[in-house]
Amino acid sequence: MKLGLQLGYWGAQPPQGVGELVAAAEEAGFDAIFTAEAWGSDAFTPLAWWGRETSRVRLGTSIVQMSGRTPTSIAMHALTLDHLTGGRVILGMGVSGPQVVEGWYGQPFAKPLARTREVVDIVRKVLAREAPVTNDGPHYPLPYSGPGSVGLGKPLKPIVHPLRADLPIWLGAEGPKNVAQTAEIADGWIPIFYTPRTAGMYQPWLDEGFARPGARRTREDFEIAATCHLQVVADAAEKQAVLDALKPVIALYMGGMGAKEQNFHKNVFERMGYAAITDQVQELFLAGKREEATALIPTELADEMHIVGTAGEVKERVAQWAETGVTTLLLSSRSAEEIRQVAELLA
Repeated sequence: MKLGLQLGYWGAQPPQGVGELVAAAEEAGFDAIFTAEAWGSDAFTPLAWWGRETSRVRLGTSIVQMSGRTPTSIAMHALTLDHLTGGRVILGMGVSGPQVVEGWYGQPFAKPLARTREVVDIVRKVLAREAPVTNDGPHYPLPYSGPGSVGLGKPLKPIVHPLRADLPIWLGAEGPKNVAQTAEIADGWIPIFYTPRTAGMYQPWLDEGFARPGARRTREDFEIAATCHLQVVADAAEKQAVLDALKPVIALYMGGMGAKEQNFHKNVFERMGYAAITDQVQELFLAGKREEATALIPTELADEMHIVGTAGEVKERVAQWAETGVTTLLLSSRSAEEIRQVAELLA
């Protein structure tokens, strides 16, 4: 199992010390560096900025929000960065949720699975550069001929010859149908809140996708990149403090990321067996009572989602994640020293 550094997306200000983290990850033998986006910083620019100092690690997005750019624009970003990095890009994409898609990007959220399939198909056509790119699908028709069209759209091929037609595309997916489609059409899967205990829930969904006619990959060459926080602690008291510090983020995703009527992250926690608290956490969080919502997050959930413990416990937990089929563990980290410590421990 490979290690990746998850830089995530920015808070109110650009994070400090990221260059040191990236340099440490490259030095320590990490396989990849990933960035993310929500409705603030974008995923591509930080990857290009900090990635320019690297020469070996793969550079991935986890995830690019499909509604934020047209499919051909996404492909342009990917092929440009792939050239600049000598073929090290992993294009991770996802549909986000209706609050962000319709509230921030001003795009319709309906039919997320069909939209995903169209986006992946168009991106692959751009990267293949075999013919001018067209698409007959209803979501991203190329050329466009709908309302407001002047009727002069022309199918085009990218001016730049892409470095790799097979640039890997990984998809963020949460529900059964989306995970199955990901196994069918993508090169990898970026799950959210994946844990060894719940890994079995996903296996039939993945198997369904692999079994579909024309599936792109098999389980043997399909990548699964799971994100967690990994930290070595001295004792139980320090472990509890670390887990407590992780609970506010869990409360945010369970209660505040998405609309009350539709929160895909909340649905994942319910599938994980925490339905008894999800409604109450959401109610408190949306009412502005974030501390009360956080107080409801069980320590065992934080412990299940992350790898926190003594050196021996961490090694044992990492092995459990690897046994479930995870090929890359995407880790958040606070310092270069922590990155070196993790790499040495798991070497």
